[in-house]
Amino acid sequence: MEILKRLLFIILLVFCAIRLSAQTNAVLQKAFHNSYTDEYNKNYPAAISDISPYYSENSYEVNIRLGWLNYLNKNYNASQSYYLKATIIKPGSVEAKFGYVKPLSFLQSWDKVLEQYLAILKIDPQNTQASYWAGVIYYNRKQYDPAIKCFRVVVNLYPFDYDGNHMLAWAMLMANHKAEAKPYFEKALIIKPGDDSSTDGLSRCQ
Repeated sequence: MEILKRLLFIILLVFCAIRLSAQTNAVLQKAFHNSYTDEYNKNYPAAISDISPYYSENSYEVNIRLGWLNYLNKNYNASQSYYLKATIIKPGSVEAKFGYVKPLSFLQSWDKVLEQYLAILKIDPQNTQASYWAGVIYYNRKQYDPAIKCFRVVVNLYPFDYDGNHMLAWAMLMANHKAEAKPYFEKALIIKPGDDSSTDGLSRCQ
């Protein structure tokens, strides 16, 4: 009899937990629906207010949503804080890392931006967006060898991509690999005929 009572008690607890979870999910759905509507109307403070009462440090969905909305509202410090929490909650999320990059870029936290791109490339080594922008950061720092490596990933996957060919050519030229840079400038000019930057780069390869 005692075992039966315990079993019934456990069943009751599970039933209550399921019911509470369903109610919570319904409330969140309504909050997100209202938030999307306010975002569509460009009322970002209202969109944030729709979600904020249901904030939980362990909720990936709420943190990434608040990261995005605060970014739209130009509150970059708050945005990066929420995105950071999202990356901690789900370390394998490429989505959260790309989101985190947005406010970091406005805050000019380039070391952290590069850190996120490299973290993405550990998860997805052929991610062309992360490869390209990591290459740009390396190029701007005059670190041409790692820049070449990043741009080569883009060109290998998208051989007819202008940006990849153009930046790979410039990185090679600046690393004093003129002969190697020349065909990439030529290809960039086929993709984008008359481009001033590629024309200038090609002339320097002569």
